[in-house]
Amino acid sequence: MRVPRLAVWKFSSCDGCQLTLLDCEDELLALAGRIEIGYFLEASRRELPPPYDLSLVEGSVAAGADLERVRRVREQSRYLVTIGACATAGGVQALRNLVGLPDYQAVVYARPEYVDSLERSTPISAHVKVDLELRGCPIDKRQLLEVITAYLADRKPDIPTHSVCFECKLRGTTCVTVAHGTPCLGPVTQAGCGAICPAYGRGCYGCFGPMETPNTRAMLPLLRRDGVTTADAARLYRTFNAEAPAFAEAARQTTEDDG
Repeated sequence: MRVPRLAVWKFSSCDGCQLTLLDCEDELLALAGRIEIGYFLEASRRELPPPYDLSLVEGSVAAGADLERVRRVREQSRYLVTIGACATAGGVQALRNLVGLPDYQAVVYARPEYVDSLERSTPISAHVKVDLELRGCPIDKRQLLEVITAYLADRKPDIPTHSVCFECKLRGTTCVTVAHGTPCLGPVTQAGCGAICPAYGRGCYGCFGPMETPNTRAMLPLLRRDGVTTADAARLYRTFNAEAPAFAEAARQTTEDDG
């Protein structure tokens, strides 16, 4: 019986989500006997030929060469799972979508004409079929292990779609908005981080992207009540997940409602 083959791919990103996989350490030892690493340049120079049973894809499509490459990865993979905010929502680099690529290139690069960049930074799902999106900046170790083991067992991964507020309740964390008037995106952000920020007295800033059916319009009066200006409210949604449709729409509505 053939051992399932795993591949890990990098597009435009910082490598943080790949490092989350390497940081699993002890858990990786348990998986090592059940999988074969076919492609993972962060961990090994060895490459095995496709097909791959599971491909984990980090990073957004932001360079010209990415378009053909992402289609090739899809063709070679039985399951394709995008990992992290860059791959699922364009990442921080999608902020250039708001003002245009030339403005950023002129500031960052001395010779921007040599840079092969697309006009927009987009998630992997904008170009190929994705079997699952694993959110976060970076992703959560526990969720990553759940995804890998689920696909090895040929079952659907158990990834929550509710809000961070549920996680605050589960760990007994006092609501920072109710108790201290701290601005927090927890009610509209997908769970998965373990509500780390509220546990340390700061508001959630949405690194796991929008939860399922978020009521972002209802959040605006709460944010304003807590002293957040219209411009800052829009900026809250334009961070790691600027290209996520729900957050992009929330930022647009925020500025329009004020205007």
